[in-house]
Amino acid sequence: MNERIQKLKTPEDCERFAKNATERGYPDLALAARKRAIGLKAELHGAPTLAERECLKAVYAYEDVLTARNGRRTRATRTWQMIERHGILGAVERAVKRETVGYTLLQSMGLQDYAFEAIVLKYPSGFSAEAVTRCEERIRQWNNP
Repeated sequence: MNERIQKLKTPEDCERFAKNATERGYPDLALAARKRAIGLKAELHGAPTLAERECLKAVYAYEDVLTARNGRRTRATRTWQMIERHGILGAVERAVKRETVGYTLLQSMGLQDYAFEAIVLKYPSGFSAEAVTRCEERIRQWNNP
C-alpha cells in the first residue's frame, strides 16, 4: 500500500484523498484510498472475527458504490436491517441465497473482491454448504459469461 495512503487515519481523510486523486488523474491511488476507507470503517464497527470484518467491508464497499451511482451519500438500509435481525454472517448467508446486483456494481468500481460471494468463498466454514455452492456457481458465471 502507498505510504501516503497508509498514513490516512480516518475514513473521511481517505475519501478526501480519493476525491483529490481522482481529480488529479490518479485512479489507482483513488482506489487504494477507497479501500483504506472501507477497511477503517469495518475496523471502527468492531466485528469480533475476521470473517465478520470482511463482510462489513463488503457492506461499506457496496455503500460506496451506491453513493457514487446516486451522486449522494447512500446507505445500504435493507442490508443493515438484515444485519440487525440476523447478525452479519446470517445476513450475508441470506443475501447470497437470493439474486444480487452488488457484484456488477462493485466490479464497475474495481471493488469486486468485496462481493459477498467472494467473502463466502474466502471463509466457507462460516456459511452453509448451499451458500458456498451458490457462490461458487455465481462467481464461475461472472468470470465466464
